[in-house]
Amino acid sequence: MLRYLPNALTLARLLLALPLALLILERDYPLALAVGLIAGLTDTLDGMVARRLQALTRFGALLDPVADKVLITVSFVCLASVGLLPWWLAALVICRDLIIVGGALVYRLLYGPFEFAATALSKANMFVQVCFCLSLLLGQVLGGPPDWLLPAAALVVAALAVASGLDYVLRWGQKALRARNRGQR
Repeated sequence: MLRYLPNALTLARLLLALPLALLILERDYPLALAVGLIAGLTDTLDGMVARRLQALTRFGALLDPVADKVLITVSFVCLASVGLLPWWLAALVICRDLIIVGGALVYRLLYGPFEFAATALSKANMFVQVCFCLSLLLGQVLGGPPDWLLPAAALVVAALAVASGLDYVLRWGQKALRARNRGQR
């Protein structure tokens, strides 16, 4: 029964996206912060528990990035909707994810199955995005951050999103070229 715990944690994170969205849109920032923290905790725990219990599954490997992308997309769209972050940043973060998912689908269609693993840069990107969203919510609970902090933090989030997106495009572009070259021999 414990071997299903990591997938249950990941599924819980996915299901927390809707209440998080509603709480942000209702401007119930204390509860939104609590839900966001719980979601962040499940993200940390699911991988740790899976490795500890040796319960790594293909389903979990597929569900984890989906849960991450849904939660980040919902968070950025809702936070932009209530004016806590600029729309250009939400669009950038979402476009990065769409490019990565689109690239993966094209690779799958053209070259077949692949093993997808998050890079260190991508993990740093996700960590910074989660911290950024939670910080925005915390700022609403405790009183807004200094005026200079949001633009500076937004630039860090944007720079990491662009860098990690380009990293994926370059890595998978190289893999596609190698796969194409193998097919031409």
